[in-house]
Amino acid sequence: MSSVEEIEAQVAAIAPTLEAARQEIGRVLVGQRHMVDRLLIGLLANGHVLLEGVPGLAKTTAVKALANALALEFSRIQFTPDLLPADVVGTQIYQPHLGDFTTRKGPIFANIVLADEVNRSPAKVQAALLEAMQERQVTLGETTYKLPAPFLVLATQNPIDQEGTYPLPEAQVDRFMLKLSITYPTLEEELMVIQRSNEPIPALTPQATAEDILNAQAVTRSIKVTDPLMRYIVDLVRATRDPASVDKTLARTIEVGASPRASIALAGAARAHAFLDGRGYALPEDVKAIARDVLRHRILPTYEAEADGITAEDLVDRLLSKVEMP
Repeated sequence: MSSVEEIEAQVAAIAPTLEAARQEIGRVLVGQRHMVDRLLIGLLANGHVLLEGVPGLAKTTAVKALANALALEFSRIQFTPDLLPADVVGTQIYQPHLGDFTTRKGPIFANIVLADEVNRSPAKVQAALLEAMQERQVTLGETTYKLPAPFLVLATQNPIDQEGTYPLPEAQVDRFMLKLSITYPTLEEELMVIQRSNEPIPALTPQATAEDILNAQAVTRSIKVTDPLMRYIVDLVRATRDPASVDKTLARTIEVGASPRASIALAGAARAHAFLDGRGYALPEDVKAIARDVLRHRILPTYEAEADGITAEDLVDRLLSKVEMP
């Protein structure tokens, strides 16, 4: 087992590559540093990311720039109400002259898959995406095909109160390690966006390879999480199921809390956050920094809480302030 010093040496060797990729992404993306960092955390922790925000906030641009800056195979699926499962995962086609079926693989077979406006397609398509996200494989006919590594689904979603959108199934939402809430740019950033709008989009120079990313993922998995910190993560997730146990004023605020998958995601994301900070060990601050993005889509507030204007993010913040840190 590697020591913290050895892990930090490995992190230091890879960090310049990721920083160069971040700078390269900045050539086409104005601002949105938080979103780019969270996309990198998802990539390092090998977890899918859901990006929610109104149209026009550069969600698609950010995902395409990430793939280009890392020389990863990129595929985009535009989700529409008439999309079929075969349009995502592929299908088998009968060839009369051969007397047999041939396999046509779908766009899911890529390193980074952009599921654009994922909540504009009905449940059958969502179900087709589920096996790929969870098992990282696709079954066509009687044959199972492994998806390429690394494999990451980065899905964009319009707010569900917009016309023509379908709420994602809870089982699928839970498969996303992170859910990011994308906000509007600052005044200065929006002015820069306008200034750049008449300029040609620059071609990005790849700063890493798929092998580099797989190596970075292996280093991320080796980052130390102490037993007290692991207990803190579990205590925080369990508090979402029984919030009154840490704060009696939170009674009847959470209808459904987070599952053990949230604990796994929180530990993995904390490791990736520590990686980006150049450390070979995770801290409670890493957990607190990433908790909103890991838990906001795994908590269902009660009707009473919603009536009082309390959001899932508010509840996460309250729990973070009440659960005792190691």
